[in-house]
Amino acid sequence: MNDTIIKVDNLSKRYRIGVQDVIHDSLIASIFSWVKSPISNFRRVQKLSKFNGEDGQDIIWALKDISFNVKKGEIVGIIGRNGAGKSTLLKILSRIVEPTDGQASVYGRVASLLEIGTGFHRELSGRENIYLNGTILGMTKNEIKENFDEIVEFSEIGKFLDTPVKRYSSGMYVRLAFAVAAHLNPEILIVDEVLAVGDAAFQKKCLGKMSETAKSGRTVLFVSHNMHTIQDLCDRTILLEDGKVAIDGDTSDVIKHYLQPEMMKTGESDLTDNFRSRKSPGKLRAKAIRILDKNDEICSTYEINDPINIELDITNVNDNGFAVSFLIFNQQGALVYHIRSQDGNIITKNLGSTITVRMTIPRLNIIQGRYSVDVWLGNHLDLLEDHVESTISFEVVNRGHSKVPLRSIIHETGKWQIIKN
Repeated sequence: MNDTIIKVDNLSKRYRIGVQDVIHDSLIASIFSWVKSPISNFRRVQKLSKFNGEDGQDIIWALKDISFNVKKGEIVGIIGRNGAGKSTLLKILSRIVEPTDGQASVYGRVASLLEIGTGFHRELSGRENIYLNGTILGMTKNEIKENFDEIVEFSEIGKFLDTPVKRYSSGMYVRLAFAVAAHLNPEILIVDEVLAVGDAAFQKKCLGKMSETAKSGRTVLFVSHNMHTIQDLCDRTILLEDGKVAIDGDTSDVIKHYLQPEMMKTGESDLTDNFRSRKSPGKLRAKAIRILDKNDEICSTYEINDPINIELDITNVNDNGFAVSFLIFNQQGALVYHIRSQDGNIITKNLGSTITVRMTIPRLNIIQGRYSVDVWLGNHLDLLEDHVESTISFEVVNRGHSKVPLRSIIHETGKWQIIKN
């Protein structure tokens, strides 16, 4: 137990919903409300005070009897659908929220990055907030000074250092917040989905820093909906479902279990359904997706060397044009194909508001297994309009093409000849 830094025992968190608080701005107004409706007000107070262990329609369990331990130096991923209890768990471990039952013991200083600008004072400058956050984390002024230059360099906001953070963009917030949290030597670093706000280069930089943090003997808890990032960063992952630990183990196995419902959507998929991982900041929308074989028939199983066609229905298309990307991942979250319309000389302007695009891979050349397809839509400036993860899946089989077990992702026979004997 000496190397255990986080110990969670039968942890539960309960919330009451549907209770509307009426706040009056004066004592007279409060008294008048009681005189006017004494019975309803009494029931409201009784409802708030009567908080027994029975479940009801107005009670939800964000967490229910979860237990696990985390050792020093581990990078643990925490995944699950929206509402599974991930953020509640991190808030309890960060001492922001009190649990209803059970106990969470944390043996070390915690730095948390749960929301953009957590712990920042909007009126203070970036420089002042570095010292404020360091003080909150228990650092002395000299300790903060020792790390100050590294924090500024990592955040890449040097010229805005003396600007009030209320004028920062969300990306600048994240850069500075992560830099402070990661460089003030916490024993435990807790990071929620907030890194998704940053650009790809900075995300990669942050992941490298978290890996470096763990190698130095510190611990990282990382929540993300991006399975590819979880796969790259974490050796161990915990899957939460309905406030409970569904599976805790090797990251590849946990991700496979998590994606299984999406992996069952084969052949054709209606994207108007409420997908759990969808980012749609624009008007352009992916409406439906189909996978077709060489005979233009919907198919979910292909051989290694078969061609494959992917069709996508798109709505709300304007005359300026659009961009499409299909990203094909294996069950371990590795990107196998990234096919972009921008590279295919396809005309995307003045086509009408609802269209269908088709992309063909002449030969798959990937080893047997199950694969999922992400859809990315952008506008004519290549800015994100719609992104849906795990829209559909297909199976690749090997019917005698290779007698030797294949361990790589891409299968290529190549052209072979003997040039000397």
